[in-house]
Amino acid sequence: MDIEHLIGTMISGTLLGGSKRSHGVGRFLTGGGGSFLNASTLLTLGGLAWGVAETMQQQSSASPATVAQPTGAVPLPGSLPATPIGAPPVPCAPSMPSTQPGLAMPPPLPGTTAVAPPLPIPAGAERMVRLMISAARADGELADVERQAILDHARAAGVEPLVAAELERATPLPAIVAGVTDQKQCEDLYVLAYALVRADEAVTGSERIYLAQLASRLDLDDATIARLERDADGRIEEAKKA
Repeated sequence: MDIEHLIGTMISGTLLGGSKRSHGVGRFLTGGGGSFLNASTLLTLGGLAWGVAETMQQQSSASPATVAQPTGAVPLPGSLPATPIGAPPVPCAPSMPSTQPGLAMPPPLPGTTAVAPPLPIPAGAERMVRLMISAARADGELADVERQAILDHARAAGVEPLVAAELERATPLPAIVAGVTDQKQCEDLYVLAYALVRADEAVTGSERIYLAQLASRLDLDDATIARLERDADGRIEEAKKA
């Protein structure tokens, strides 16, 4: 599963579904190597890119004849080396949910076509998707056109069941960020939510309340919040001019 594509597609859907202009924040979040959404950020967000880190290590040391995995792709179970490379993964979120062994798909009924089961979504990616939906609702309930834009992009990213369930019954914010303790991870989650609620315009009163609740759950102090928002604001404004 290509995590960068999944999260990038969902960011686009969340921004398109919003009522604010979002050109600058879209470039800030997904505009290329210098954007917020890159392999380096994914190494900490949600603990989901432990596999990405190892892929990058392998790519940097591979010979010209070696075929490297695409940047941002998370290896399937069993493809990671036996000895982990680099720092240990963030403990709060496993990189890939386990599957039950020994279960086989039943054969298709006569006259029907077999449908491949959906790929499992890494726990960290689930956290990010849930946070994006939560941030999209920070200013109130979503209009039908906003919900449809998000669902359309969720379908393209292969996570429509998760997003549809989240739109129907949102996960409470404390549950979304439960167990997140790594400082960098906390900061990146806050920046992601802040950029989505801010878009290219000012943060509203209800959005500010939402961000305060998120910051409290992530145990971020006022000085850290001010720094994160100031840096994000500057990069968004630069992206708007690009």
